[in-house]
Amino acid sequence: MTIQVRNLCKAFGDFVALDDVSLEVPGGELVALLGPSGSGKTTLLRIIAGLEPADRGAIFFQGEDATSTPVRERQVGFVFQHYALFRHMSVFENVAFGLRVRPKAARPSEAEIRDTVMGLLELVQLDVLARRRPSELSGGQRQRVALARALAVKPRVLLLDEPFGALDAKVRKELRRWLRRLHEEAHVTSVLVTHDQEEALEVSDRVVIMNDGRVEQSGTPEEVYDHPATPFVYGFLGDVNLFHGRVGGGRVSIGRGTLDAPEWAGAEEQAAVVYVRTHDVELAASPAGAASLEAVVRRVRAYGPLVRVELDLVEGGRSIEAHIPRARCERLALARGRRLFVSPVNPRIFAEPA
Repeated sequence: MTIQVRNLCKAFGDFVALDDVSLEVPGGELVALLGPSGSGKTTLLRIIAGLEPADRGAIFFQGEDATSTPVRERQVGFVFQHYALFRHMSVFENVAFGLRVRPKAARPSEAEIRDTVMGLLELVQLDVLARRRPSELSGGQRQRVALARALAVKPRVLLLDEPFGALDAKVRKELRRWLRRLHEEAHVTSVLVTHDQEEALEVSDRVVIMNDGRVEQSGTPEEVYDHPATPFVYGFLGDVNLFHGRVGGGRVSIGRGTLDAPEWAGAEEQAAVVYVRTHDVELAASPAGAASLEAVVRRVRAYGPLVRVELDLVEGGRSIEAHIPRARCERLALARGRRLFVSPVNPRIFAEPA
């Protein structure tokens, strides 16, 4: 089922949570709403669910206006960060709850409820724990029960508000991979709210990046990461270095270094902001062309196959960071105080704001 959001506005007093937001969630896709705290992600999710009214704008489910439709009639499944499981009920009864409270005319038989619940518990790999109470489960297992409960009522839309936010990093990684597999099997139109960039890029079909109540960019994970539309998107996704320089005539200058900027070939010279990802910073013992900038190593941190190198540029003193393979680090004999040359590659250039 497709979801269309048109010109949505919402304010809480003087604070504008949503400012003319429009987007579309294609049927069967998992779309992530990504952005910093206060960007409007959860407010948008709650309006889609019917838990919060909009000041202006409309919500359409499969082309039908659902703006004024009551929550109970929207057929939406909602998964919160803190599980919201009933502590006095077993895992089975928690999942069955939404089916048991239906009006008698629409309530499935006990046999149908059992088949549905056990099928979902098998899907989330918890069927052997059906008789346990939530207190006897790990955080990751509780969140899977919450997902099964949301799916039990066969929602047209599944909404997830920071579902893994209360879990530790290792469990989060395991669960988001599991969520991707679950989505591919259940194929329910889903909207996930998160501030975790890696989570959004890994599990979603499409990412909507929000900032200050507006949509900055929407696209596939590859599109928003490789072709960021605004400085905010570039700076928000992944680790980046920021340089200030001048651009025009197909070249950009950063201190004494210069880089090709063919997309600016016809532009007059102006102030520019240059973004370079940390894995696009090359290090060498000697200058490697016109783009090389002299720097001094401040700190070297090895983790896994990569090494994080913090450097201070000799000219201007700006700090930058480079992520390089361990073997490269060893060949350069990197250590605090080592002088070398850095060369930014694959820069993304934006005009300096006035």
